[in-house]
Amino acid sequence: MIRKISLTLSGLLTLAAATGFAAEKEYVFGFVAKSNNNPVFQAAKTGAEDEAAKLSKEKGVKITIDWRTPNEEDPQKQADAVEQLINNGASGIAVSCSDANKLTDAIDKAVANGVPVVTFDSDAPKSKRLACFGTDDLECGQKVMSELAKEMGGKGTVAILAGNQNAPNLQKRVQGAREEAKKYPGIKILDAFYHKETPQDAVAKVEQVNQAHPDIGGWAMIGGWPLFTDNALKFPPGAIKVVAVDALPAELGYVRDGHVQVLLAQQVYEWGTKSVDLLYNKVAENQNPPGSFVKADLIPVTKADVDEFAKKWDVWLPKK
Repeated sequence: MIRKISLTLSGLLTLAAATGFAAEKEYVFGFVAKSNNNPVFQAAKTGAEDEAAKLSKEKGVKITIDWRTPNEEDPQKQADAVEQLINNGASGIAVSCSDANKLTDAIDKAVANGVPVVTFDSDAPKSKRLACFGTDDLECGQKVMSELAKEMGGKGTVAILAGNQNAPNLQKRVQGAREEAKKYPGIKILDAFYHKETPQDAVAKVEQVNQAHPDIGGWAMIGGWPLFTDNALKFPPGAIKVVAVDALPAELGYVRDGHVQVLLAQQVYEWGTKSVDLLYNKVAENQNPPGSFVKADLIPVTKADVDEFAKKWDVWLPKK
């Protein structure tokens, strides 16, 4: 008589671990960034796809990126995308949260269904996500203000360009900028100015505030939104000092012409590569990250090194 042997899923996974074989040979990682219109997330997409191809070759598996990012910021569409990825059997999900409160339930549902989730750029810290990879946002805001105060000689009126008021990463950057400003008695914070995260809305906000407050001596841009388009800054180069986050190709021209003194580049390409690594290590190797937050350092870009930094974008963005 031939005995039938049945193994539960957990038994199969245990057997796979014991024999050194991966439980699966195909993985689909869903990515839900904030918006397709923001070049930082285009770079993240390229990074994710490049890392998926690299790991597929190295590990002898097939890794596919399922990109589910809305064209413009919409946290409900992000939550819906996470739901769709769960229903479609995604192996893991990476999310940059436009609104942590609206994404937490969706993330927790994914985890409850056995789908690990990592966040990048903008976290949902109260969710059950595996880890977050990105900028230390409090430190980022501090760095923006520190560089700006240096450029302004430690005195003058500063406006903070702050983006989406509901984004937790931007809230922390504003907090960091305000805290750092307290170290400079001669620096006065006018206010933090919020707006939709499109170049057009950001440019309009800067123009509106400059017209209403001609005494502004510096802009602390905790995101580089207005600099994603041409001729965004209407004042003469150097008349108002500017330090901004990110260093995309469109922004680099403002450094070259003197409108922007310092750009603080986030590791936007690595948002994609590191997220894929974290997910693959979890689902294929059952390895957890060293901590719940994996820090990515900021890279200062000035007129002295702007041309060298520009070469990175030949790798980070796909050829048109």
